[in-house]
Amino acid sequence: MDPQLIDTAIEVVGWAAALLILASYLLVSAGRLSGQSSVFQWMNVVGAAGFILNSGWHGALPSAVLNIAWMAIGLVTLARLAQKRAR
Repeated sequence: MDPQLIDTAIEVVGWAAALLILASYLLVSAGRLSGQSSVFQWMNVVGAAGFILNSGWHGALPSAVLNIAWMAIGLVTLARLAQKRAR
C-alpha cells in the first residue's frame, strides 16, 4: 500500500476522532445528550480509538496512553449501562 495513502488515512482518522469527541462534549454541554447515554459513551470510545491509532502512528505515547484510559472508561460505562438495562 502507498505510504502517502496510509499517512493520509491516519490523519483523516485523527481528525474524525477529534470531531467526534468535540461533538460529544458540545452535545452534553448544550444539554442535548446525557453523559450517561450510550450515544455519548460510544462517541467517546470510537473517538478515543481514532486518537489511539493517530497518536500511536505519530509516536505521541502520552496521548495514546491517555486515550487508552479514555476508551476504557467509556467501555466500562457502556458495560454498566448494559447491566442496568438487563435488570
